Amino acid sequence: MKQKTVLLADDHVMVAEGLKNLLKEEYDIVGIVEDGNVLVQKARELKPDVIVSDISMPIMNGINAAEKILAVNKEVKIILLTMHPELKYAMKALDIGVQGYLLKHAAPEELLIAIKTVLSSKTYITPTLAADIMDAYKNKQGQPEDPLDILTARQRQVLQLLAESHSAKEIANILNVSSRTVEFHKYKMVEVLKLKSANELVPFAIKNGLV
Repeated sequence: MKQKTVLLADDHVMVAEGLKNLLKEEYDIVGIVEDGNVLVQKARELKPDVIVSDISMPIMNGINAAEKILAVNKEVKIILLTMHPELKYAMKALDIGVQGYLLKHAAPEELLIAIKTVLSSKTYITPTLAADIMDAYKNKQGQPEDPLDILTARQRQVLQLLAESHSAKEIANILNVSSRTVEFHKYKMVEVLKLKSANELVPFAIKNGLV
């Protein structure tokens, strides 16, 4: 029987190699990437059965990358790993169609269970958070929306890069656009987020957990 394919994404090489060693006997590891931008590219090229990705990655975080991937491929199963137990990350991930959500300090066996679960077209949520997530969904009505949701995917990417201390010129090179385009995105974000100036963009990104 042909092994299912898995694409790994984590900017910490030792973590990624550990995941590879854990999974390689049961699955065909088709690649390891270190940032969300490359993850989106490789997902389109390799078309893996499962993607296991950290949420906190440079250039584009795991949630934004998952959103882009699922927009063009609804069949791929995505499992996100995170150090953050905050429910808003889990709820955002589930809202965009991510099938698995684990805390990084969970036992390795839990990841194996999660992969088998998502491959059977079911959702896996780490038991540590499952009850709290269910309660949060029940109480979701009337709660304020995540302010990041009003930004486009490209704007969120530019904002993350700004928060990672990249200049407009560096961001333009990373995204293969002009510096003027980057400045336009900054201007639009200040406008839609109702900030006073572009100087408030980085504190806003940090406050809302984009980095």
